[in-house]
This record gives sequence, structure tokens and C-alpha cells, in this order.
Amino acid sequence: MERIVVRQYIYPALLSPPPTLNFSDQFAFRPTGSTTAAIITLLDTVIDLLSANPYVIVVSSDFSKAFDTIRHSTLLHKLSQLDLPDHVYNWLANYFSGHSHCTSFRGHISSLLNITASIILGSAIGPASYVINTGDLIAITPGNSLCKFADDTYLIVPAVNQTSRLLELNHIQSWAEENHLKLQSGQIC
Repeated sequence: MERIVVRQYIYPALLSPPPTLNFSDQFAFRPTGSTTAAIITLLDTVIDLLSANPYVIVVSSDFSKAFDTIRHSTLLHKLSQLDLPDHVYNWLANYFSGHSHCTSFRGHISSLLNITASIILGSAIGPASYVINTGDLIAITPGNSLCKFADDTYLIVPAVNQTSRLLELNHIQSWAEENHLKLQSGQIC
């Protein structure tokens, strides 16, 4: 059922996103995405910018345990913005609700706690959900761009915009905090 939902409803909805979401810069977990496509886009963008700039700044960032920390409520809000039939959205809302966890150690069992974050990495829904979750992470300065592959994000800043670099990095950090994600230590400098 998951594969049907992803192939017949989610992937087509990614082709015509609302203005608040952008999927064209995410190259993982999509039918037309690949590592090769991400590298080609990154290199093409840098080469194109170098034709009009003496240098280009590329900053790599990586989100720590990205699949484990995505809040269901945040993801469902972004899913609600897609052009999905109500019954598909309701199925997805049901898919992400009603899970709990307990721990057993040396004969003691903890009480059940609801799981309100994480997407199942091995599921068909998980990777597509991650793409949707990152759909609103965009560069905020005209001329700057992002290239995303799974939980790796590359900020591309032409020399003409070099003073916007810290603003963009702060924006990425703020976006990560708002979306309950954490940048790996030492990844952004």
C-alpha cells in the first residue's frame, strides 16, 4: 500500500508543488533524482556562476539523524499543502499516528510513550516524506541556491553575494531548529 501511495499520489504531487514548497533542488528519493544528477547540478551551478564571478562559495551541511527526528505534526502540515486527495492525506495521517514504544531491561518494562517523531527509513513512505519535509528549505538571497541530496545540503553563494553567507547559514540553522533537525557539529563553518 505504501508504494502505491508514493508512486500514484505523492510523486505526482511533487511535480506541481504549492509556492511554499520546492522539490526541484532535492535529488534523493525521487524518481528523477540521483547522486549523479545532484553532482551535475552542483557543478553546473558553480561553473555557471564562475562565468560572472571571480569565485563561488560552496558550504556543505549535514543533518544529524534526520529521519529519526522529523516531527509528524510538521510533516503532516507540509503534506496538507500538497494536492493530495483527502482519503490519501487521511491514510498518511493514520500511518504516522498510534505508534508507541517501551523498553524492557533486566525484567523491567517501561511505560508506553507515544512516538511523535521519526519516519521509518526502510519504508516506502519514509524517503518521500523526508523530501517533503525539506521542501521549504530554500536560499533566501536572490542568486544564492541550495542543492540537496537526502540529508546533505549544499549552499552555493556567488562572490557578488558573499556578504549574505552568514545570513544564509543562520537561516539554515533556524530552519533546522524549527523542523526539529540538528546540523552535525562542525559541518557549517
